[in-house]
Amino acid sequence: MHAQPQQTAAQTAAQTAAQQSALRSVHRQRVHWERCDFDARMECATVRVPLDYREPGGERIGLAVSRLRTASPLRRGVLLSFNGGPGGDGGLGVRSPQRLADTPLRAAYDLVGFDPRGTGGSAPVMCGVTVPTAEFDSRPDDSAFPALVADTRAKEAACARTGGAVRRTLNSATVARDMDVIRAVLRERNLSFLGYGDATYTGAVYGTLFPRRMDRSVLDSSRNPEVDWRGQYKSQAYAIRDNVDAWAAWAGRRDGHFGLGTSGRRVIASVERAADSLAETSVGYMDRTGFDAAVGALAADRTQWDELGDLVSALVHRPSDPDTERRANAALQPWEEPEGELRPGAVEAATCEDDWPTDMAVYREDMRRFKEKYPYGLGVLRAQPWVCAFRGFTPSERPPYIRNSGYPKGLVVHAEGNPVLRHAGGRAMAERLGHRLVTVADDGSNDVYAVRGNRCVDARVTTYLLTGVLPRRAETVCAGAPRPDIPADRGR
Repeated sequence: MHAQPQQTAAQTAAQTAAQQSALRSVHRQRVHWERCDFDARMECATVRVPLDYREPGGERIGLAVSRLRTASPLRRGVLLSFNGGPGGDGGLGVRSPQRLADTPLRAAYDLVGFDPRGTGGSAPVMCGVTVPTAEFDSRPDDSAFPALVADTRAKEAACARTGGAVRRTLNSATVARDMDVIRAVLRERNLSFLGYGDATYTGAVYGTLFPRRMDRSVLDSSRNPEVDWRGQYKSQAYAIRDNVDAWAAWAGRRDGHFGLGTSGRRVIASVERAADSLAETSVGYMDRTGFDAAVGALAADRTQWDELGDLVSALVHRPSDPDTERRANAALQPWEEPEGELRPGAVEAATCEDDWPTDMAVYREDMRRFKEKYPYGLGVLRAQPWVCAFRGFTPSERPPYIRNSGYPKGLVVHAEGNPVLRHAGGRAMAERLGHRLVTVADDGSNDVYAVRGNRCVDARVTTYLLTGVLPRRAETVCAGAPRPDIPADRGR
């Protein structure tokens, strides 16, 4: 066999020059703006970007981009925003300026949104619909594990068949490069950024890759930069259990009202009695899995803590009462089954930018532990095998080590009881980037600014984005939604 000839220095330099020239042409493209069909105030356009930035002169795909321009003479630039997903909020990225349209930000910024690649109007990645063979169970027996593995493997195979070439490029580094193309096409020297959920991580990657292009940045409900995707999923189970334990302690101080026990430990024992009973006999449409899901969801929302207490109390003390059946059915979380032969597949692609364990024993052991300690909110789903364990592609880029190498300090906003993105992740992101942290105390919200009506958060974020003035302290605490007004038992 003959060794392949290596490139000479001149050939490498020529290739680099050609790539830079191709990327410059992408940055200099002209796009056609027209009125958006979903909002007459806004303009929409398609921006062409490389499928793979390692070959910027190769195949290109279109990104759906929107903007709501300001008429103010005090305009200071563009504010790019989009939501999490992972991978993008179901094709609603182009609508993100609508969230900010009635805020003071419209007077200072052109509000820009986009569907991240693989979603909505931006070369959507689709997966074939598969029919699971394993029963949907929040506390599955070990005997179900082989079927869960087979179902997950089949799901990845279905995504591989229909996902197309975009699938391997749906990662945070590539989406960050797309953001920079949008900046260049808008003829802006830099951009300000507002990201929610998974988009916070992409925004932090953008700042890492393009520190001279990042202006002001707000990361609302951040992913943890210190854990991979598997760690992120598992942390959701921890956050949900934190909320359930906080609720149980609250309910225990109100045993005279709920009758579930006089301590958090005893309240949890009452929850488990209800779960055991539902494993044998459903109440209305609620079985044990539906109950576990409801406990996690209601515990996150402090304003519904009384509803969770009343639900558990009714299931423990009055399981045959018609009112208990009504209450149980009302507490069930909606579950949508995909229709047709295809479904959106951005989540599967985006979460595969990290390497996942391929040893199924790792998942089996985690599931055993999670179904015992983290059953609420379907915590076991965060431990079981995921499609990335059988990933059939190599990501076009790996996530860089997130750092702030000189762009302006910004804000991280995070609710203390966020069940999707644990508060520890927001704190870690703020510390990593040197940003100020705004914590919403005793609150289980995900996405806060301009969404929850929290005046404390809204005022600090708006002030920063308009003036650049940050809170003085490293951490500012804002009050969250109030707990129900049920007095604690006397003497406690």
